Amino acid sequence: MQLPPQILLRKLKEHSRLTTADVAEINAFSYQIRHLQPGEDFIRQGDVPKVSALVVSGMVARYHMLDNGQRQYLSFHMAGDLPDAQALFIDEMDHAVCAIGLAVIASIPHKEIIRAFDRRPPVAFAIWRETLIDAAIFREAITNNSARTMEARMAHLFSELFYRARASSLIKDNTFHLPIDLTQLGETLGMSIATVNRTLNTLRTTSTMDFRHGTLTVQNWRKLAQIGQFNPGYLHLKKPPL
Repeated sequence: MQLPPQILLRKLKEHSRLTTADVAEINAFSYQIRHLQPGEDFIRQGDVPKVSALVVSGMVARYHMLDNGQRQYLSFHMAGDLPDAQALFIDEMDHAVCAIGLAVIASIPHKEIIRAFDRRPPVAFAIWRETLIDAAIFREAITNNSARTMEARMAHLFSELFYRARASSLIKDNTFHLPIDLTQLGETLGMSIATVNRTLNTLRTTSTMDFRHGTLTVQNWRKLAQIGQFNPGYLHLKKPPL
């Protein structure tokens, strides 16, 4: 497994140009590894964290807890992502982040990241750009959940996650480990369990994808993206993976 700074560099280079000196600065970050159980929070609403979490392996999710105990999942993050980078720029977290399935994160002290910003402005621009791409994903999720049919809504989410995983070299034989259960899928897309099952079955009949037991297999990428009205421009990747 790559060291956390190397994982972070791989991700930042998807959208930003970094010099040898920038790379050395990031490689010098210290970190602590934490292993997370499924559903375990590592950031809670109201926290004032002093570290930023880097996803080393597995998947984590950003969410809001509703008054009825349900969750609204806002975004999913995989290896290389900084799901709480916003904490560098705000005083208090307004959402929580938890593991989806087993996950490993590395905690990097804010003071080291801020020091890198001062010494190497391109590092600051790259991490800031990471937060801007997060914001673009949020905007797309709002459109997805409010303006698309159930079938297109689900196809779009699968298209985005598969595209991002491909960019991060997490796809093998058109298959991606996606440890989201049907309840979480419904809480992401604003669907009941019955609607999730019905929509999944509808998508399966298109022969574009299959999703079972935490594994997403894409059989016809172009058709799936067309059904989901997925245009990856909002992800701002330098080298499109598909």
